[in-house]
Amino acid sequence: MIRTSLSTKLFIAVLATMISVVLAMAVANGVSFSRGFLGYLNELSVQRMESVQPRFVAAWRLHQDWNFVHDKPPAWFELIRPDRPINEPDGARFGRQTPVSDLTGAVFRITLLDAAGERVMGYYQISQDAIRLPIDVDGRTVGWLAMTPFQSVTEAGGQRFFHNQMVWSLAIGSLCVLLAGLIAWWVARRLLAPVRQVAAATHRLAAGDYAERVHVITDDEAGQLARDFNLLAHTLERNERLRRDFMADVSHELRTPLSVLRGELEALEDGVRKPDRAALQSLQGEVARLGKLVDDLYELSLTDVGALSYRKEIIDVQEEVRRAVASQVERFRQRQLRLSIEAPPLAQWLAADADRLQQLFTNLLENSLRYTDPGGELRVILNDDPTLIRIDFIDSSPGVDDQQLPRLFERFYRTEGSRNRESGGAGLGLAICESIVAAHGGTLTAQRSPLGGLWLSIRLPKGAA
Repeated sequence: MIRTSLSTKLFIAVLATMISVVLAMAVANGVSFSRGFLGYLNELSVQRMESVQPRFVAAWRLHQDWNFVHDKPPAWFELIRPDRPINEPDGARFGRQTPVSDLTGAVFRITLLDAAGERVMGYYQISQDAIRLPIDVDGRTVGWLAMTPFQSVTEAGGQRFFHNQMVWSLAIGSLCVLLAGLIAWWVARRLLAPVRQVAAATHRLAAGDYAERVHVITDDEAGQLARDFNLLAHTLERNERLRRDFMADVSHELRTPLSVLRGELEALEDGVRKPDRAALQSLQGEVARLGKLVDDLYELSLTDVGALSYRKEIIDVQEEVRRAVASQVERFRQRQLRLSIEAPPLAQWLAADADRLQQLFTNLLENSLRYTDPGGELRVILNDDPTLIRIDFIDSSPGVDDQQLPRLFERFYRTEGSRNRESGGAGLGLAICESIVAAHGGTLTAQRSPLGGLWLSIRLPKGAA
């Protein structure tokens, strides 16, 4: 099957439309000519016949019959020429009438009929629709002047006019078709150029070339299409990079505890290490790390598909924060870190999932516990605004560079340069926290702390739930 390009289809469509318009104009011109111009010629012919009628009246009064003109062409042509006077009192008056133009050839189509309707002189072929003008003398009809109307252009003047009309119509129609072809070519080549570029780039993008971009040259819909394509390509490229990084990070995080477990088990099998309490605790620790990573990945996958369940009820946010802080006080003391909480005197009610909020607060406390230097502090501050509840986690040094702040909520991203697992987790905690806050209609942002560390701010709208 032959494939026709969009440019060719548009070119054919515009050209066919213009040709149809030209043909319609030609038909309309023909109809107008037959009904307008021929009608105009017939009106001139009637005026010509009316202009000579008085001469026939005067001639009848002079001769009292039509024998003087029967089969006598000189007398006939003398009568139908109103610009020539005749030697009768009335003739002078009729002879002074303004002559009527005879470019229509009406003189050759006038017929003189007697009172009985029989032809006396003039045109032989009298049609049924001939226009008849009575010749009345003293109240009595003594004859008729008959004029056969135009059915087509046969006379030289009409033929010449019709020929000129057709020539000009053909010239104008040809010019219109030529202009339509040029416009269709320009539209197909110029206006559809961005569309063709986007189509070609889309084909390469579908083949996996995510670095493909389209040059934007216009500000119209085609330019917007190119910009949207570039945004789509950028998003796909970024997602592909994140997917690869994600797979690399997952494989790394899974391989590390598995390698440790394999080493420990091989040591136990070879008798290098005794199956004592310390060996079992080491194995249990690696299994716990592996289980935590699998659980976090599973939770994130549920968040991505919107399947993470939330059971919201009216709860006191202060109470949930205090519970989470109380569970971590001993661990902070062991790390020589000060942990304090500041909250308004009244309860802060919110429709939320208490278990998910506990998970959120625990992850944020765990993040500060893991990364804050010994001797530092963490302040948990609750503020109650008319429309939202703000919860701030502000810790001391070390801080985070401004360039790293936007990436803190990326999966597997950690601020330390190495992948030393002893200094932190798998880098999924803040990503999970952001998902929980978003599920409650809020936002989680990160900025530099006035204490020299990290400032994580939660904003939960009261009307969101």
